[in-house]
Amino acid sequence: MDKVCAVFGGSRGIGRAVAQLMARKGYRLAVIARNLEGAKAAAGDLGGDHLAFSCDVAKEHDVQNTFEEMEKHLGRVNFLVNAAGINRDSLLVRTKTEDMVSQLHTNLLGSMLTCKAAMRTMIQQQGGSIVNVGSIVGLKGNSGQSVYSASKGGLVGFSRALAKEVARKKIRVNVVAPELIPRTVSIREMEKADRINVTLRSPEQHGT
Repeated sequence: MDKVCAVFGGSRGIGRAVAQLMARKGYRLAVIARNLEGAKAAAGDLGGDHLAFSCDVAKEHDVQNTFEEMEKHLGRVNFLVNAAGINRDSLLVRTKTEDMVSQLHTNLLGSMLTCKAAMRTMIQQQGGSIVNVGSIVGLKGNSGQSVYSASKGGLVGFSRALAKEVARKKIRVNVVAPELIPRTVSIREMEKADRINVTLRSPEQHGT
């Protein structure tokens, strides 16, 4: 049976580099992004039998439908990577409420929804791995990024709690907090981020 890895936010940046790394490790990839054409381009670059899907992670029905389609065409998801995220740099007093909501929904709620959807299958198969991609600003904060920092800081707490919830089901949950990485990051640049590389290289040995 094929090992299946779903990468949300897989069309660029960290997500795209992770997809390339996991393809090298022998996984069949589901590359997911809001923009389907971008996801198709990233999946096509991997070679082999990988598929692209469009999904807005902030919408629960989109997430549910995407998991149904992935299972239908690829099989059950063994490895989930949440790299989808948006940032709207602004001082808090100048930040529109809708920009606050969109960042929190995409960066935090979105990962919650994808994790929840993945849990159903992972619990049934008694195992799985999840990596949530946070940011160093979620730990340290940064001027002009108060909302983004909150969303990524929340992701750390969520990941730690979820890891405790599902550990007995042999499901590993990790969160990584890289420095600022360009959208066009390469695998070589990705491998410089030691914490991410270690987590992806041996997910079975790590738990948040």
